[in-house]
Amino acid sequence: MVTAVSLTRAHSYQVETLEQKLVELLEPLGGMAAFVKPGDRILLKPNLLTGARPTKECTTRPEMVYCVARLVQAAGGKPFLGDSPAFGTAYGVAKANGLLPLAQALDLPIVELHSHRYPTANADFAHLRLSKEAMAADGVINLPKLKSHVQLTITLGVKNLFGCVPGKMKAWWHMEAGKDVDRFGAMLVETARTIAPRLTIMDGIVGHQGNGPSHGEPRLVGVLAAAADVFALDRAMVAIVCVDPHRVPTVAQSIQLGYCPALGDMVFPLLRPEDLAIADWQLPDRLLPIDFGMPRVVRSTFKHLYVRFVREPIDELGLLSPAAKP
Repeated sequence: MVTAVSLTRAHSYQVETLEQKLVELLEPLGGMAAFVKPGDRILLKPNLLTGARPTKECTTRPEMVYCVARLVQAAGGKPFLGDSPAFGTAYGVAKANGLLPLAQALDLPIVELHSHRYPTANADFAHLRLSKEAMAADGVINLPKLKSHVQLTITLGVKNLFGCVPGKMKAWWHMEAGKDVDRFGAMLVETARTIAPRLTIMDGIVGHQGNGPSHGEPRLVGVLAAAADVFALDRAMVAIVCVDPHRVPTVAQSIQLGYCPALGDMVFPLLRPEDLAIADWQLPDRLLPIDFGMPRVVRSTFKHLYVRFVREPIDELGLLSPAAKP
């Protein structure tokens, strides 16, 4: 099966201009109608990051969400916006990110995401706790932001779907798998595979380079990207910023596990990665531990308390590694 990744130049978030660019971007993939049928309930999953008012272009722009929602509605779909922030509520995070006026203009519901147990095809992660709203939707449209990341080098489409993991479980995974970057990357890959977004559209008009995901600096990149295959899209974006894919745990693991096609096996109906390449994209000054560098005694105490109060819902999933079980 041929994997297509649509890439184009874009330099404006002005709504009419952006919407036309998105139409052009999706046209080689069959347009939005190829991904949304009349009556479909579609979860839009942007990168909202935080309930604090964001600065420095570290979240998916509201204009991007608005334009995609309009295209979904034009195809007959029923879009809704959802997230599961580690702190605060989806409504509060959406408000802080400037999404309320646009959501109200489109009558776009904002929903809280709640957890449920789902089996996976990966024996190392037999079950995952994911958003039942995401899994119950007819489809998910993933709307990540191109950013450098102090723990994962770069955050792209796969990492954005970690937002469909309930807030407290995010903390668990940082503790449980944070000492093994490959395991953490594999968990993110399996999360993306299980959620299986119908479409990923990358907001790369203005990226966030340096010490992301929030303490870096804006960088005009001028790129929009779209694909049905989130792993292929991430691989293409890594090529655009000229970063070794094996330095990015989510991309490295998608390749290792056989889910990501080679660049040479992809079709680029508009522009190719080399047409958009940036040779001087800034990565973090240094990478930080995924478990936040907590001392062993603090990490053990955190796990002990976490397991003590939520042990049943976690243990029933088989998520506790032998070393983590008390």
